[in-house]
Amino acid sequence: MAEQSVHDFTMKTIDGKEQPLSAYKGKTLLIVNVASKCGFTPQYKGLETLYEKYKARGLVILGFPANDFGWQEPGTDAEIQTFCSTTYGVSFPMFSKIAVKGDKIHPLYKYLTESSEPAGPISWNFNKFLIAPDGRIAGRWGSRTTPEDKEMNGKVEEALSSKTS
Repeated sequence: MAEQSVHDFTMKTIDGKEQPLSAYKGKTLLIVNVASKCGFTPQYKGLETLYEKYKARGLVILGFPANDFGWQEPGTDAEIQTFCSTTYGVSFPMFSKIAVKGDKIHPLYKYLTESSEPAGPISWNFNKFLIAPDGRIAGRWGSRTTPEDKEMNGKVEEALSSKTS
């Protein structure tokens, strides 16, 4: 059976627990492939600010470390978790390192890259997918779009407003 939304996937958290993404039904998600040794790594700060700004309204940022671009995420899950919390104060959910492109692409990222508009492979670290509360993909941005971007924030606001209680 093919997945119909991100809610159909179960992922491993950075501390090794199984986490069904269905637990986030009704929430607006921003799914980001992250790396600790990338020129875009300072976006962690903006992502945490965005999370703090909107989490009370239902935004959850999900970070997925990946070592697919220039070996910029070489650490273990424990090292990544320590780096994120001590360097950027990351409090949003982080997951175990996965592949986001190529032959070993994780099924979640295969779904995201094939179902989004525009469809296509991840270009680099810190690509972002906005997921509406119903699980559909509501937006996609590349690495150069920062968490402070007005258009992206507008789409986040729109998705948060579409939340059904």
